[in-house]
Amino acid sequence: MRVRAVLAALLVFAIGPAWADIASARYDAPTTRYAHGVLGDAVEWGDLVLSHDGRETRITLPDARVFEDIAPRMVSLPGGMAALVVESHRDFGARLAIYHAQGLVAATPYIGTPNRWLAPIGAADMDGDGVIEIAYIDRPHLAKRLRVWRFNGTVAQGALGHVADLVGLTNHEIGWDFIAGGLRDCGSGPEMITADSDWVRVMATRLEGGVLTAREIGRYGGPDTLEAALSCP
Repeated sequence: MRVRAVLAALLVFAIGPAWADIASARYDAPTTRYAHGVLGDAVEWGDLVLSHDGRETRITLPDARVFEDIAPRMVSLPGGMAALVVESHRDFGARLAIYHAQGLVAATPYIGTPNRWLAPIGAADMDGDGVIEIAYIDRPHLAKRLRVWRFNGTVAQGALGHVADLVGLTNHEIGWDFIAGGLRDCGSGPEMITADSDWVRVMATRLEGGVLTAREIGRYGGPDTLEAALSCP
């Protein structure tokens, strides 16, 4: 599933105009230089390819880093679209990063330990303040901590500021080539859909007033139950 989603086909190299709007993104340059395999195999990615204006820009990571991810996620930020990715360092583990055609826009700190990973949930204005927040589960197999960061700035120059954390939630099992759950809006604002840390309950979490609040919305019966919750049953 992961390989089908992100296999590269074209090898087009171009530098687009400043802050050209990104139409799509994909990973390329498969590599085994980062021995972790949290997504079910030993293959990660060395390049991020961004499509814009009928052309492509290729961002190549140094040997110490890889994209340890399923596929880039397109996010709408002030000034245009960008790619949200998971990037891992051989000495410091994973971080969440945002890239544009001109390079890195913003990133969270690395977790700080090799072979420690994070699983994105998504990006949206989660509290209705007009600013985009970005959420992920920090170490979904260990810490099981939901973290939310706020994006400040534009795709030309941005930064991520920490907003809130909540322990006791997860969205990934070791070996899965997918990340379960995500964001939904059933008419009253965005909610983050995950499992609880024991994989017993389906949880919906909101950000309100800088505070994360989770509630049970069903019993967990496999990753399909998280996907079903996204459709606002």
